[in-house]
Amino acid sequence: MNIRRSIGEKIFDTVNIAVLALACITVCIPLIHVIASSLSSTNALIHAKVALWPVEFNLDNYKSVMQNRAFWRAFGISVFVVVFGTLLNMLLTVFTAYPLSKSYLRGKNGVLMYIVFTMIFYPPMIPVYLVVKEVGLINTVWAMIVPVALSQFNLLICLTFFRSLPEELFEAARVDGMGEFRMVTWIAVPLSKAIMVTLGLFYAVFHWNSYATSLLYITKSSLKPLQLYLYNLIAKSDMNEMLANVIESTTKLNPQGLQMATIMVATIPVIIIYPFIQKHFIKGALIGSIKE
Repeated sequence: MNIRRSIGEKIFDTVNIAVLALACITVCIPLIHVIASSLSSTNALIHAKVALWPVEFNLDNYKSVMQNRAFWRAFGISVFVVVFGTLLNMLLTVFTAYPLSKSYLRGKNGVLMYIVFTMIFYPPMIPVYLVVKEVGLINTVWAMIVPVALSQFNLLICLTFFRSLPEELFEAARVDGMGEFRMVTWIAVPLSKAIMVTLGLFYAVFHWNSYATSLLYITKSSLKPLQLYLYNLIAKSDMNEMLANVIESTTKLNPQGLQMATIMVATIPVIIIYPFIQKHFIKGALIGSIKE
């Protein structure tokens, strides 16, 4: 069935597509430049010949990154933080949102008010640092996990979704003798696959891209995650030290090319994973946006 559109609608669609295409190109150009630089030769980078296409294509920069033990140590720390941090985030989010979604829970309004209060008035950096120091988390991987163990925003999204689940299912489960813990794991979570994947993606990407917590709480180089490694590599621009750690051969490579290759290797995992969960991400985001 063909729907006739007015001239105004056609003009709007054309302008909308043009604006979105321009925005997409603007966002992609820096990424394309990074890819081209990481695949270009040292001579091309030194003479600023690289724009949006590799010049004198080679993989020397990637080979040097792959042989860098400091990079893989930071990569392993980031993977550990993402896996165990996301697992802790999801456990706390689910087992906090589920009881708060029940209308018969006494005092839930006070707990929700406290959660909203902490969203609006976030604690200052120095008191948080002192608390983390007092509990002995400084220079441990748990300093990058425990202080951000629960997101209030993600908690409210999960809470909203749990409220949409039919209460009759849980009442029938109670009649059959099922406990609250089993109802969460056997009923609530399986019926919330879309929102679980969405929140898991939120938490995982946050941990993967976060460097603020490690910058505050980590001083040992052996415990620095990948994003802090990139921060030191790019922001501080200590090229002599970087070259000494990265290049263990007599081959001379341009520091810019090594930076670009490191950025790409750090970005690839998220780029690979996202397309496989995109449909769940969109569905969960739409469901979680519905407010009662």
